[in-house]
Amino acid sequence: MQQTDIFISGGGIAGLVTAAGFADLGYRVTLADPAPPPETSEAEGSDLRSTAYLAPACALLDRLGLWGGLLPRATPLETLQVIDSAGDPPEAKTVRAFQAADLGEPAFGWNLPNWLTRKLLADLLAAREGVDLRFGTGFSDILTRDREAIVTLSDGARLRCRLAVAADGRASPLREAVGIDTDLTRYGQKALAFVVGHDLPHENVSTEIYLSGGAFTLVPLPDHEGRGASAVVWMNDGPVAAELMALSPEDFAAAATQRSTGILGDLTLISKRAAWPVVTQRARALTAERTAIVAEAAHVLPPIGAQGLNTSLHDVAALLDIARDAPDSVGDRAYLAAFEKRRAHDIHARAQAIDLFNRVCKSDAAPVQALRSLGLKAVHDIAPLRHGVMRAGLGR
Repeated sequence: MQQTDIFISGGGIAGLVTAAGFADLGYRVTLADPAPPPETSEAEGSDLRSTAYLAPACALLDRLGLWGGLLPRATPLETLQVIDSAGDPPEAKTVRAFQAADLGEPAFGWNLPNWLTRKLLADLLAAREGVDLRFGTGFSDILTRDREAIVTLSDGARLRCRLAVAADGRASPLREAVGIDTDLTRYGQKALAFVVGHDLPHENVSTEIYLSGGAFTLVPLPDHEGRGASAVVWMNDGPVAAELMALSPEDFAAAATQRSTGILGDLTLISKRAAWPVVTQRARALTAERTAIVAEAAHVLPPIGAQGLNTSLHDVAALLDIARDAPDSVGDRAYLAAFEKRRAHDIHARAQAIDLFNRVCKSDAAPVQALRSLGLKAVHDIAPLRHGVMRAGLGR
């Protein structure tokens, strides 16, 4: 039987950052994931979503020596533009722009495609001392005791560890193996993720356009073949999303251009399309004996306000901070209780806020739409309120 200190199920972004963090603290780390990181956005299994890394996430990545390897590929989000639209075809009714410079900050966050971040992190960790990456191998089973956990992998290998971390997604096999159930809220929506080229430069402006069915979000990327490029998340009612996915690339791009209110000119599809159901899912507990549940294994949120992965990295930071303060306690009951206490309330509050915001954004009820437009004006036009919301948007 092999010995390690920390076992991590899941080699996505959160799992890789967790591995880097525990290795940085001097622990031996073994990470297993059945799917190796993709080499390109077109590879099978590539995550076509992107993430705007907010200040706390950037600080964590920098502290772990990872941010320097990511920053050259990231695009700053200097302005957040919010458009409330109505009609068919949609027309902009209320437009407001929030400038990070108003708070003396260079950007609200830095955007990176998820598939690329995962690849870059895996490359950075491949040579890091104390980290054993086992891509192509998955979690199979776990036996926990008061002093240790024994993990069995899909290739038959067995590991003895102090702490097992479930960072293996919304259908987490490790979470299920330790008997933690989830609560699920469905909205009847699906989110489409893809990348577009566009005629007009994005000028480092991230744009959210609200309409019944859900938000349409354009997030800046580096130029593609001499044209501006943006990552898009487009939320729709389920049947509408299915119809859109069935369109030809040309017809889909035309529909996306119309939905964008033409804010960046004509859009051209330059990636595959991916679709997934929009849900709120929360684990009923964040810990079990010798086990911690993080990231999408712990919480899945609608793709609004860059909260998903940034919330996941808050989980990782909490695990690491508690380990730094009490290194001998890692994996024991006090350690896990401290993690549950630190993260449970924040996850619950974020989930409730995003649930409400998504319901307001997707509503086709005229009173709700009017309230949404008035709220946008008030949040922007009242300076103290604007600054407070912007600070929250920075993750502070």
